[in-house]
Amino acid sequence: MAIVNRTPDSFHDKGRTFALEPAIESVRAAASAGADWIDIGGVPFAPGPEVSAAEEIDRVLPVVEAARDLAVVSVDTFRPEVARAVIAAGAGVINDTSGLRDPAMADAIAGTDAQLVIAHSLAAPRTLWPSPKYDDVVGQVTAFLEERISTAQDRGVRPEQIIIDPGHDLNKNTYHSLEVTRRLDEIAAIGYPLLVAVSNKDFIGETLDAPQQERLAGTLASVVYCVLHGARIVRVHDVRATVDAVRMTEAIMGWREPAFTRHNI
Repeated sequence: MAIVNRTPDSFHDKGRTFALEPAIESVRAAASAGADWIDIGGVPFAPGPEVSAAEEIDRVLPVVEAARDLAVVSVDTFRPEVARAVIAAGAGVINDTSGLRDPAMADAIAGTDAQLVIAHSLAAPRTLWPSPKYDDVVGQVTAFLEERISTAQDRGVRPEQIIIDPGHDLNKNTYHSLEVTRRLDEIAAIGYPLLVAVSNKDFIGETLDAPQQERLAGTLASVVYCVLHGARIVRVHDVRATVDAVRMTEAIMGWREPAFTRHNI
């Protein structure tokens, strides 16, 4: 899953794809590099200036329209009204980093063919949650996801529509995110397709003492570990390198044939 943010304050891109034409160019480049899904965001999870629902729709809708014939389109939003608009425009996935903080999001998904990513977080989007505390981060993330899955199904979302995300770095410190990664099997055991969003995140930067633009190696190591421990969707900025890392991992595990074979044949 490639990331294309139409925001001026995204944590990694720093607004590089905020303007429409660079965003559309990024969509095309991601699809060409091997992305199966493209996740389009109009509002970051992190604190920042208020963005209205109307403005969020204006940001993401033309990118959805540009991407829908190239890959599965996901939209990163916590607003049901945005979800309805982008599903009508061809989005096939709603990536809710608030984890159904507004249960009406489930109503927007129910009765459609779209899938819903339920991510774990503690705070509402755009708000601070300093020094998060957990007695058992994996146990609490698992319980949260199971409870929100139940909420979604109670409101008409079908089991096959649901994807889960443990929410690396979302209201978690580096130790929490490392433990979530280390014990990812326990979260995968919930039994729904598992997405991880680890790309260039601060738990990698703090672990390696690596600035934002120098975290690719740490990202690839994290992605490979997560795939081996149950992740089936990986949300990343550096598509080509990640595609190669994942395909190599799949080949080693016997899940994918080599592209060709000549050596010693």
